[in-house]
Amino acid sequence: MPLVEYGVASSPLRGQTESGDQHLLRCNQCGILIAVIDGIGHGEEAAGAASAAALFLKRNINEPIISLVEGCHERLRCTRGVVLSVASIDPAHGMMTWLGVGNVQGVLMRSDTTKGNAKEVLLLRAGVVGAQLPPLQAAVLPITRGDTLFFATDGIRSNFVESLTTRENPQRAADRILKEFGSGNDDALVLVSRLTGIRL
Repeated sequence: MPLVEYGVASSPLRGQTESGDQHLLRCNQCGILIAVIDGIGHGEEAAGAASAAALFLKRNINEPIISLVEGCHERLRCTRGVVLSVASIDPAHGMMTWLGVGNVQGVLMRSDTTKGNAKEVLLLRAGVVGAQLPPLQAAVLPITRGDTLFFATDGIRSNFVESLTTRENPQRAADRILKEFGSGNDDALVLVSRLTGIRL
């Protein structure tokens, strides 16, 4: 069974041919790693920094999440840096570990609202990966089949969280959020991942 059903929608800043916003969704030895990366600024240099971050994450996919971000910080010192949010899904144990540096918003919407909060919001720590890394502390959450993870860069207005539901198809949700909540003054990217392979 696939671990996730996902959709992604993105657009560069008007007038730019490259976007500094990128995403990663890759299997690792525990389950799957999901990340959204926003290169500082926009254009070619932002895209280069985001690509370097994505490449580092791919090459070190099995590292613990804090080690991944710390290593990414060292790798990006010669770039303008990125902000990012990243989640590691462990379907066998029904757990998700996530953390965010900068302003890539993360929200987990639960499919079963009878078990605690219907909406979990990622705590973001101020900083820039590659320039100013804050003290890192990952949060660990229980997850279940049907829970849906949303990541959005700052080209998406923050009030998109008020429109979220677990019932919407992930690709349709990503397209809708970009269309309805894109600010138009920055690169923008939305990644929506519904967890389908979680052991119950």
